Amino acid sequence: MNRTHSIRSPRDPGDRVTFVGIIWNILLLGVKLIVGFLTGSVGLIADGIHSGSDMATDLAVLGGMHLARRKADADHPYGHGRFETLAGGIVAGALILVGAFIAWEGIIALYRAIHSFPGPAVICVAAVSIGIKEWMYRRTVMVARSVGSAALHANAWHHRSDALSSIAVLAGGVGSLVGWGHADQLASIIVGLMVVAAGGRTLFVVLHELTEGGVSRDEIEKIEQALEAVEGTREWHDLRTRRVGRETFIDLHVLVAPELSIVEAHKIASDVEVSLHRACSHPANVVVHIEPDVEEQRRR
Repeated sequence: MNRTHSIRSPRDPGDRVTFVGIIWNILLLGVKLIVGFLTGSVGLIADGIHSGSDMATDLAVLGGMHLARRKADADHPYGHGRFETLAGGIVAGALILVGAFIAWEGIIALYRAIHSFPGPAVICVAAVSIGIKEWMYRRTVMVARSVGSAALHANAWHHRSDALSSIAVLAGGVGSLVGWGHADQLASIIVGLMVVAAGGRTLFVVLHELTEGGVSRDEIEKIEQALEAVEGTREWHDLRTRRVGRETFIDLHVLVAPELSIVEAHKIASDVEVSLHRACSHPANVVVHIEPDVEEQRRR
């Protein structure tokens, strides 16, 4: 038996939070570039370019989620959820590249003994950017957890990476006020390494899903508890799970009393499906194989 719950509503929260991110990134891109050129702050100009890369990854996530909404067809019988996962991989790769760029620029600036004295205007813009992007991170990661989206989780970290790069700019501004011109470069190196680490963690999650990795041990325990609560199930085996985008796929073999009629066994299978749907924190596709509880089946 197979039953699937609806994955998305017409007004998807992932779309909404990503659209909000695009709007903020456009505004921050413009403000950072204008103030950066007016003050001669190379750090703020680079930070503005980072906001532009955020906007690009927002568009990649939107595209991935749009493709993932397509219904299953002959070519993709399990749906198109992997497109959203691939979008998460693109964002993770972008995080690693951006982080490496930020750290490298800081190293080069230190090597060349470049001093930065950006001034108070840059400090104000950087502080506002940190507040906005940290808020976008928290908002996006909350939605990502609620819908189970690797792409949104990766995009949330891209928002935070922008906030972290703004911290480097802020450090440079504060350092200039006390006469220390290397604060920007040192902060850039630290922030860049943090962004690379975040990208690596996100990429690991994406690759786990793309390589048919199962769900977490906590989720397996919830599934097993749900199975134990279904009346009529004597035992189960060959429990397998995997994630496809926002959906969890579960298949298993359930042993029932051999004297049951087909109708009675079918009802137990339906009860198992309902119980597993309730136990899963994300939409689930459940396939239950009913088998008679006889000795040869228990040996499997």
